[in-house]
Amino acid sequence: MTIFLYAAGVLCYFNDFLQSNRRMKQIALGLLSIVWLLQTIFFVYQMIVKSYLPVVTFFETLVFYSWVLVTLSLIIHAVARIDFLLFFTNVIGFGVLTLSMFFSEPATPQHSGVISDFIFIHVTIAIISYALLAVSMIFSGMYLVNLHMLKQKKWTPLWQRLPSLEKLDAFSFKLNIFGVPLLLLSVILGSIWAQLIFSHGFWMDAKVCMSIVVLILYSMLLYQRVRNQWLGKVAAWINIIAFVCLLLNFLLIDPYSQFHQWS
Repeated sequence: MTIFLYAAGVLCYFNDFLQSNRRMKQIALGLLSIVWLLQTIFFVYQMIVKSYLPVVTFFETLVFYSWVLVTLSLIIHAVARIDFLLFFTNVIGFGVLTLSMFFSEPATPQHSGVISDFIFIHVTIAIISYALLAVSMIFSGMYLVNLHMLKQKKWTPLWQRLPSLEKLDAFSFKLNIFGVPLLLLSVILGSIWAQLIFSHGFWMDAKVCMSIVVLILYSMLLYQRVRNQWLGKVAAWINIIAFVCLLLNFLLIDPYSQFHQWS
């Protein structure tokens, strides 16, 4: 039921995106609120039944990521009503939730002996950082669209609903300020856990190597932004590239990582 309501909500937002339909936008917000409530109930139920925070298996991680994206989008919408943000954020959230349906959930996590508080904290912080960086990437994408339309002098209704370039750039940067340190913290916690369990060898794992690459990209972006070197269009493109690498690392490499097979 949740997936169908989510799909209906995204479609309503898509209709608003194309035709600036206020009624469709209100319906979409209502459906999204119901989706958030159902996901929250499911998450709490899973936590009670399993007696642990359900972020261990890849299925649980995807469901949690989708829930965090919905939560974050609703919070930002309540604080700063930005057209299209809910639509784009929940396109990603819906895609992640749909993807979770293709992964079977084991009755009990494998290798439960290696699961510790480090894992729960590591995964939770990582997913929150992924959500923050996803929204930051969306702002960068909106920045590039706005910039392109300005250069082409396309003063369309779509352009009029976009925030200014300054606001989009500022929102993206502020989200990175929170997201990148959280990503770094999650990697540090994961490394401590891996060192305790495996002692050596885990540094050559594809997941670890790609995580380091992603951290370097984001760290360079923040550093160059502070020095006023990478600004505007350049910063937006680097931010998008960094998130694509992050997403590939999460969705394609993570399931096959050697030391991530606790689930």
